[in-house]
Amino acid sequence: MFDFSMGEIGIIAVVSLLVLGPERMPKVARTTGALLRKARQSWQNVRNDIEREFAAEELKRNLKETVQSIDPRPAMNDAINGTMQDIHGSIHPNPAPAVSETAIPDHGANEVLPNSTTSPPRHDEHA
Repeated sequence: MFDFSMGEIGIIAVVSLLVLGPERMPKVARTTGALLRKARQSWQNVRNDIEREFAAEELKRNLKETVQSIDPRPAMNDAINGTMQDIHGSIHPNPAPAVSETAIPDHGANEVLPNSTTSPPRHDEHA
């Protein structure tokens, strides 16, 4: 965690012995050791949680990719669409040619065309 050489640790020990005195030095050393252990333990727990979270996210991503790769729906949709187009093509092989407007005779909107299936209106003269 911290990179201290043996010389630096020795200097810290001598200074702390001079400042604290021989009576309080063992108690401070135990407390410092306990605090460092707790700090390392906390740091390791945080690191493990982060690694576990990354592993879970990667697992979810891999699972999603696997499900998408084995999902048969896109292939089925393509096959169904192709079959529908084949059926439509066999029912309607050639579309009707477009009729131009000049080929249709222009009868006036008010003009009545004779129809052979209907008889002319009858007028009863009995009244």
